[in-house]
Amino acid sequence: MTKLSVAIVGAGMGGLATAAALHRAGIAVNVYEQASKFTRLGAGIQIGCNAMKVLRGLGLEPVMRASAFYPRSWNNREYDSGEVRFDMIFGETAEGRYGAPYLLGHRGDLHSALLSAVPEQAIHLDHRMVGIEQHADRGVTLTFANGNSAEADAVVASDGVHSFVSDQLFGKDEANFTGRIAYRTVFPAALLNGYQIGDCTKWWGPDRHIVIYYVKPDRSEVYFVTSQPEPNFTVESWSALGDVNEVRKDFADFHPEVRHVLGACPSVHKWALLDRDPQSRWSQGNITLLGDACHPMTPYMAQGAAMAIEDAAVLSRCLKGVGRDGVETAFRRFEATRKPRTTRVQLSSRTNTWLKTRTDPDWVYGYDAWNEPLAELEAA
Repeated sequence: MTKLSVAIVGAGMGGLATAAALHRAGIAVNVYEQASKFTRLGAGIQIGCNAMKVLRGLGLEPVMRASAFYPRSWNNREYDSGEVRFDMIFGETAEGRYGAPYLLGHRGDLHSALLSAVPEQAIHLDHRMVGIEQHADRGVTLTFANGNSAEADAVVASDGVHSFVSDQLFGKDEANFTGRIAYRTVFPAALLNGYQIGDCTKWWGPDRHIVIYYVKPDRSEVYFVTSQPEPNFTVESWSALGDVNEVRKDFADFHPEVRHVLGACPSVHKWALLDRDPQSRWSQGNITLLGDACHPMTPYMAQGAAMAIEDAAVLSRCLKGVGRDGVETAFRRFEATRKPRTTRVQLSSRTNTWLKTRTDPDWVYGYDAWNEPLAELEAA
């Protein structure tokens, strides 16, 4: 049997995690990314114990521990008084319970770590997909705006919430704007002028919130992200600039710690928050969707990237040892294994109640994508 070849569309967290996991499983991979270069976005990311178990399997735990912050807890507090609603303890307690650490990092550091686990020659930048075609006898052909084309036995589309591949397979499905926007930024903690903040705090207001945490082991960088109503704003770009004075005004009645952080930050980015209902189908023949392409979610559980990273591990298990003729069944098994969990996280995140009061998080952080039983498929 010749070595299975898989084309991955999109080199975000899900695409690179999938490439790394498939490479680890002995599968030939090529990743096609529309951007001409990778940029280090000014954003933090929470790397849950469930995601860290996958990263450990990819050999990336040491680099993430070295580059990310190890928080004592995720503390949920009342927006004005600072009263504690629920203090979700992490640190050694969570690591002992769930078998892996909970880390707070810079998205750029996680992206770089995943990129390091993929062969350099497998990454193809400046490849915006403009066509995809399945063939009964020779897999899938991909065509790109730069005039190049590629063939593979199978395609994994990790091309985000506005997935070109999803549109081609299942028709265009517009995402729902939530009527809410988010501001975010990473900035040097030195700008706080010695002011001490909590390791990771979510400040819950009546109709808005802000999450603040460190993203470096030495507490040298601070990140925050907000959510607040603004029904008429629909710009989705993560790189669109916002007005820092507007953020300060929007959170003027929050706790002094919040106001101090907002007063110190030099600039912010702003984007509209969208949501989608769980997608009914993920795959067609030898093409499957993965990550935000099939289960985009609001950021309120900090599990969007984690779900894509889990997807990568499970998909690699489904494809290991499979030839081209077995790909369609493997993709159906992948979907059957993952969809109940990703749907539950999607719908739970939508409510924005995660950890607001005492919560049992075992079902989220205790999951191990390398060892979760794969779904049994009914005979066709």
